[in-house]
Amino acid sequence: MDQNRWTTVDRYLTETLLPPDHSMDDALEANACAGLPAIDVAPNQGKMLHLLARIQGARRILEIGTLGGYSTLWLARALPSDGRLVTLELEQKHATIARSNLDRAGVSALVDIRVGPALDSLAALYAEQPTPFDFIFLDADKPNNPNYLDWAVKLSRPGTLILADNVIRDGAIVDPGNPDPHIRGTREFLEKLGRHPRLDGTAIQTVGVKGYDGFALAIVKS
Repeated sequence: MDQNRWTTVDRYLTETLLPPDHSMDDALEANACAGLPAIDVAPNQGKMLHLLARIQGARRILEIGTLGGYSTLWLARALPSDGRLVTLELEQKHATIARSNLDRAGVSALVDIRVGPALDSLAALYAEQPTPFDFIFLDADKPNNPNYLDWAVKLSRPGTLILADNVIRDGAIVDPGNPDPHIRGTREFLEKLGRHPRLDGTAIQTVGVKGYDGFALAIVKS
């Protein structure tokens, strides 16, 4: 098995299980035309996020890492008409593109994009004493994932679902001596998740159009 086969299988799954969607295609095209890095979730992964949020019955979603809003769009579509999604993005350029994509898809009224360093935005959000979030998606800079996990727990309730993307890193997480800050941050995140008294979680390896990676999934306990 190799990358070509993984990509072909993902394409088959997408074509078989996901109906054509111009809003999603337009968002990816706009992101590419703007020169954003091609690190959006794959379409079948986006649909998984959407389904998990619906299964969760999420009314309030927090996303850390907006980029061009592709995953944001999948999550926003899972919300009821009075739901709310708060998404945090470092770069103003990315946030502007994301807003355009969300406007075009007709879901921007459900989404609050906050621009700036995510740790600052999380502290400000917590100070607002918001209603706890039902679903939290971590997909930003990996060295800060341990800190994002701490904030996710603070902003959650018993039963909140937390999902973190890109936690396998081509398998490099098994090397405790790897100096890459993305690997070190991911290992610290997984170890913190595993020992956290309020979290019950697991992680899954995946292959596909995005290569060899995986995600972690946890539920907040009482």
